[in-house]
Amino acid sequence: MKKPIVFAGGLGVALIIGSVLYMTVETKQAQATVDQLDPQVIATGQLVYGQYCASCHGKDLKGQPDWQVKKTDGTLPAPPHDKDGHTWHHDDGVLFNYTKGGGASLGIDNFKSGMPPFEGMIDDEKIWSVLAYIKSTWPQKNRARQNLATQQTQN
Repeated sequence: MKKPIVFAGGLGVALIIGSVLYMTVETKQAQATVDQLDPQVIATGQLVYGQYCASCHGKDLKGQPDWQVKKTDGTLPAPPHDKDGHTWHHDDGVLFNYTKGGGASLGIDNFKSGMPPFEGMIDDEKIWSVLAYIKSTWPQKNRARQNLATQQTQN
């Protein structure tokens, strides 16, 4: 008799949430409005990240401790945006829309997010610059995987 597979702790929760986001979130076909390989765009993104994102996601992009384990309010701590996180699993549309509209913008039932909306605080070009900065820190294989996810959603 086969035993059922059980996800252990918060990692299972994070994987499930990531899968739900990846498979069910319908996003606008957001496309970068800046050259994400431009060193000046990346430098701008690093500055904006430091001002708006580092307080939760860490100046080193490492996220908050135990980021896969739900807090008492049902939200997950801020995840890392480095190669060890799951940011690179998501296409540009998901990343842009999630940053601009916050977690509530996803419209997923029973999903609580601590991510605030940055619409009205950070303009679209600066959001794209932040994403360019984050991507610039990933190894080539992670960038390639994320780029493929983006291409697949734009076809």
